[in-house]
Amino acid sequence: MEEQILKLLGRRRYVPSNVPELLRLLKESPNRQQALQKVLRELERDGQVARIKGNRYIIPREADLIPGRISITRHGRGFLTPDEPGLPEIAIPAAGTGTAMHEDHVLVRRDVRPRGRQGKGRGRDEEQPATGTVVRVLERRRTQIVGTLRRTKQFLHVAPDDPRFPEDIYVPKPKDVGRPARVGDKVVVELTDWESRHTNPEGVITEVLGPPTKEGVDMLSILRQYDLPLKFPRKVLQEVKSFGKHVREADIKDRVDCRSHDVITIDPADAKDFDDAFYLKRLPDNRWRLWVHIADVSHYVKAGTALDEEAYKRGNSTYLVDRVIPMLPEALSNELCSLKPGVDRLTKCVEFVLSDAGEVLKVKFYQAVIHSQKRYAYEEAYAVLQRKKKEGPIEHMLHDAARLAMKVRKRRFKAGSLELDFPETKIRLDDKGRVSRIEKVENDISHQLIEEFMLLANEAAASRLIRLKRPSVHRVHERPDPERLEEYRQEVLSHHVPCGNLEKPAEVQKLMRRLKGLSIGPALKIGFLKSLMRARYAVEPLGHYGLAKEKYAHFTSPIRRYADLLVHRALFEQGKAKERRLARMADHISTTERNSADAERDSKSVKLFAFLEHQLKTGDLHTYPAMVTDLRNFGVFIDVQDLGMRGLVPLSLLDDDFYEFDDTRLQLRGRRTGYVIQLGGVIQVQVAKVDTAQKQVDFRLAVPRKKKGKASTKKQAVRPAKKRRQSAKKRAVRKQPSKRGKQPSSKRGKRGRR
Repeated sequence: MEEQILKLLGRRRYVPSNVPELLRLLKESPNRQQALQKVLRELERDGQVARIKGNRYIIPREADLIPGRISITRHGRGFLTPDEPGLPEIAIPAAGTGTAMHEDHVLVRRDVRPRGRQGKGRGRDEEQPATGTVVRVLERRRTQIVGTLRRTKQFLHVAPDDPRFPEDIYVPKPKDVGRPARVGDKVVVELTDWESRHTNPEGVITEVLGPPTKEGVDMLSILRQYDLPLKFPRKVLQEVKSFGKHVREADIKDRVDCRSHDVITIDPADAKDFDDAFYLKRLPDNRWRLWVHIADVSHYVKAGTALDEEAYKRGNSTYLVDRVIPMLPEALSNELCSLKPGVDRLTKCVEFVLSDAGEVLKVKFYQAVIHSQKRYAYEEAYAVLQRKKKEGPIEHMLHDAARLAMKVRKRRFKAGSLELDFPETKIRLDDKGRVSRIEKVENDISHQLIEEFMLLANEAAASRLIRLKRPSVHRVHERPDPERLEEYRQEVLSHHVPCGNLEKPAEVQKLMRRLKGLSIGPALKIGFLKSLMRARYAVEPLGHYGLAKEKYAHFTSPIRRYADLLVHRALFEQGKAKERRLARMADHISTTERNSADAERDSKSVKLFAFLEHQLKTGDLHTYPAMVTDLRNFGVFIDVQDLGMRGLVPLSLLDDDFYEFDDTRLQLRGRRTGYVIQLGGVIQVQVAKVDTAQKQVDFRLAVPRKKKGKASTKKQAVRPAKKRRQSAKKRAVRKQPSKRGKQPSSKRGKRGRR
């Protein structure tokens, strides 16, 4: 019936019709009305049809209605990613978001501009940025909100933790929630009613988590806010138990036996779910044979089972600061599917033949069985690669693999791939859940080796899917909006940095190389990242802009990504999934991925906020170098890399002088001292205020004591306007020499998000 409805509504002479009229047009009997209404509701929820005045149904685009997923900023503005591939992002002002919440599936009416009203420098109306208004929420991403219980004279209300949900929720006095709720407690609210943006939403308290300062409540709030389950259903665990603990002989039948190969894995030191392994062998004709082995999760997780349904629901594993919420039970993720050394494991193998220059000459896919010989942590692999003396065949292979991977990497960047990674940090907690130390993650050659081999496998998987004409989900990263690129280009030029046409990837590469050598470079690089689209999953092979690949899919992490499991099934199983169902699945796993990314970020934030609040309470303030990433008339935005977070130095806390904002040069200048705070410079800061409600941290300048010895000649973030003002230099906040090197993202970022 779905296909018949869509075909009818898509006819040229179709007139918007209600349910009785549709029954007649479809030549269905009156007793089929309920079935028709059910299908229409599903189609409407998916954005395939739209219900207009008089309960009549149309194809949405016929009335400039665009279904899609909305993202809402903490300032209340929205951005719609349309369901239909190729449509541009639609900006939605705060007043036009209606009752939509972050990540809801909504219907937006696109603004249509009158003919002849063109934007400056544009020849066509359609080249202006698309804007619109939310007219209907098709499906809520979540109805469960976590917040703090407050009281006015007459009402109880909950202030949401998520700053993207600006409205307080009115609630009655909670009943039957296990424990009494006190003002100030963290609580979970189930939304019950929100019909208009002009009235506050209403809800009921379903769980009282406790005082926010109580141990464990911070992380429990994250788990509830993002609907992350702590346990697997009993039926799922029973299914996993039936697989046993070891690979069975019957499972090995008809597989290529690779157990004699010196297969190895390289992963983080604390990892337990080993998705991938490899083996490299030199061929007589100066070529290489590379085996990339990926855990064969699809052998155990069959479509339609309880285990599969739970994995799909979760969409991916979530790596919080203090725990992992796995997509699969640990008996699979950490044991039977994990490519641990010394045991037989089932894999999907991609076998490559490569030239000595790193060019792919042949590719072959098959099912295999391996017996991993060695498990390396990144640090261990790096240590081996730093030693000239090699002990045994595995270490020799590791050195060969690193050399070959660097050649593959060189070819990738030559083809237009962009190096957009930023330094990352990893928070280590003590036994009480408090921050004990913050480590920088080095993206050294051991990380890059694995990244290049996995990118080869992902690209090969996408190419095979397209060649076989098998519907599946692709990893897509669409080209950025030309208008955003031009705005960014003008910003770069305003800083007297040469910049060509950024719609050409070669010009972007030139700019990125140029920015590396500039103090303002990191700040401008952040600006470029903000102009890019967000990577997602789609049925259409739209390519990956950042990697400069026309064909790309996720294949290498099926233990922790459902997308990879779908790709494995499409490549190795005969049945074909329906594209409409796959499109729905692609949207779902894109949403769960973003949900996990937000949860991971917030889990770090709550621990860092507590860490910084402790500094304020004890007076033991640490001083951190911070890069100036933006300047406004109200303050200085900074990136504190040692904390892995961003913050603001409000103008009101620049109390050593009266600073004036120069919006032309984008700098702050002290009226008395003449000192200048400029974009891209480094200043020394200390924490000044932690706002857990708005998830913001304010810093103040920390003026270091003057040290004896030769003064630094490096460019300062805060510098005197004239050299003759020697007395003022004593009050200047000077840039400290930085030893931070190039530190792109860790393996999790590489393997998990690209």
